[in-house]
Amino acid sequence: MDESIASTAGTQVDVVIPVYNEERVLEEKIHELHDFLSSVMYVPWQIVIADNASTDKTREVAQKLSRDLQHVSTLHIPHKGRGLALKTAWGQSLASVMTYMDVDLSTNLNSFLPLIAPILSGHSDIAIGSRLRRGARVSRRFKREFISRSYNLLVKFVMHSHFSDAQCGFKAISARAARLLLPRIENNTWFFDTELLLLAEHMGLRIFEVPVDWIEDLDSRVNIPKTVMEDVQGLWRMRLKLWFQRDSLRELEPVPVSESASR
Repeated sequence: MDESIASTAGTQVDVVIPVYNEERVLEEKIHELHDFLSSVMYVPWQIVIADNASTDKTREVAQKLSRDLQHVSTLHIPHKGRGLALKTAWGQSLASVMTYMDVDLSTNLNSFLPLIAPILSGHSDIAIGSRLRRGARVSRRFKREFISRSYNLLVKFVMHSHFSDAQCGFKAISARAARLLLPRIENNTWFFDTELLLLAEHMGLRIFEVPVDWIEDLDSRVNIPKTVMEDVQGLWRMRLKLWFQRDSLRELEPVPVSESASR
């Protein structure tokens, strides 16, 4: 499939998997996800492997998967950044609902239908998996648990937000909300998720939360100190932005999706 096309006509749900140097696990995890979606999905769907500047054989593995499996396409982004990968893939999507999940599939896939249902029904604009809502079951090391809870408390304290878990890699968004939000998100890396939710909440979009079962990937590539610093800087930037652009942001209207991929 042409790597410049992230979605095909008739697809209702795009499942984007942003990857960077994941040749070791990519094939196994995409097969697992493909088998699951094939068994439960009741609307047309597609998996989009969004390779953002991998230097190993991730791209070749992704291309092979797109040849071997139906409903799998690939998208190559020549620059790093999970946020950039999502902006590009969602920005090119023709689906009515766009989702993403981390390639390690840390979140139990049984939460996927509850995630997309409120978007498909028109109940909500964005749906997020939460590891901090009542009913969630989480297995991770104390250090990661402490950092995650501290960060989400900081978001609430600084931004007066109401969502519980900003950074869980398990989210869905409607096409209309994507057109509204993507061109206005400045961050191209890990703060992308938080910025998306803060803008959505500020603009009055409805956010639905799904408690999830989540198991930490011990082979995670996240640089925690660097990510924490980026997140703190991002929160300060967003605090100033929402102070000075409060009224103008609330009056924004959706823009063509194609514009969101160019930022």
